[in-house]
Amino acid sequence: MNTGGEASNIRGLLAEKIAGEITLSQNPGETLRKWRRNFTITQTDLSSYLGISPSVISDYESGRRRSPGILIVSKIIDALLKIDEMRGCNVLRAYENMFGDIFSMGAICSIYEYSEPLLLSEFVSRINATVICGRTDVLINGYTIIDSMRAILELLPDQFHKIYGRSTARALIFTGVRSGRSPMVAVRVTNLKPGAVILQGLEAEEVDHVAIKIAEVENIPLLATTISYEELSSTLNRR
Repeated sequence: MNTGGEASNIRGLLAEKIAGEITLSQNPGETLRKWRRNFTITQTDLSSYLGISPSVISDYESGRRRSPGILIVSKIIDALLKIDEMRGCNVLRAYENMFGDIFSMGAICSIYEYSEPLLLSEFVSRINATVICGRTDVLINGYTIIDSMRAILELLPDQFHKIYGRSTARALIFTGVRSGRSPMVAVRVTNLKPGAVILQGLEAEEVDHVAIKIAEVENIPLLATTISYEELSSTLNRR
């Protein structure tokens, strides 16, 4: 694992990611529980470190207590990271290995891991997408929103795999696409394949026939949505 400033930077970026997911979530308690479990830290261990009763953590996670404010969220996140440090930085190291410099990549707009798998059909319904080809009765574990043009111009071949986060069974949402061909060609030439590809900003009939052919050959569900990037982000943040 990197040391010094690089390790501190990864730690800070991970803390920001966790805080953002908790505060933007429709169910902050559930998201808090997801992250505590990601760190394999029990409610008892977390509450002991914070010097509070385990019931307080339980109440936050279950929604019995009003959602914690920014200050409390920050203290909880700091506790998770410090407990991980005392255990050898296993989680921080895992995220560093998985994401590397993904947090600073301008092409990556957002990356999210679900606490429980979600049916693609439900995800499609949320963003009002049209199915072009493929099945939607499959499960996805998260999604990544990618600036299509910046990804083409900035992502190096050995960086593309980082958009998959912790699981390839995820929806890759390419924004600002003109035909869909370039994103699908990029997916085609990599070894890892996503659970689905969503093209934002296109009507279904505007999607390039080569993009559709690649999706069919690779057996990747391909969808299109015309909702704006702002509406897309707002909808997904209402998890």
